[in-house]
Amino acid sequence: MRVMLDTNVIISALLFPSERMNRLFETIVIEHTMVISSYVIDELHAVVERKFPQKAVAVERFLAGMSYELVYTPKHISESFVSIRDVKDYPVIHTAIVEAVDILITGDRDFEDLDIERPEIMSPNAFLERFGIES
Repeated sequence: MRVMLDTNVIISALLFPSERMNRLFETIVIEHTMVISSYVIDELHAVVERKFPQKAVAVERFLAGMSYELVYTPKHISESFVSIRDVKDYPVIHTAIVEAVDILITGDRDFEDLDIERPEIMSPNAFLERFGIES
């Protein structure tokens, strides 16, 4: 399956590493295809530079060392597929739909109310539970 990550999941893994987050990434990389959008990469850089500038090198190491499929998010999106509470999250879900990913992993609760068939939206914990990874 193609599994897309939201910015908050990557930031959590980089800034608050844990065995559970390591298992999440390991499971995705080994058993699935990790997908990251250009929007998420841009947002990742912006958030880290603004809130955690000392971690900017860790972002570069992560991106350079991780195997993932990069998908493009248009800068100007004119088509609307769904309505989402926080319009800043729309580029993430738009890209996930257009790129036909199977699962979007996010910790952002604004995605919970979306009524869409694909992608399936899951938290990191729900993903690990679904795929039989021990807690």
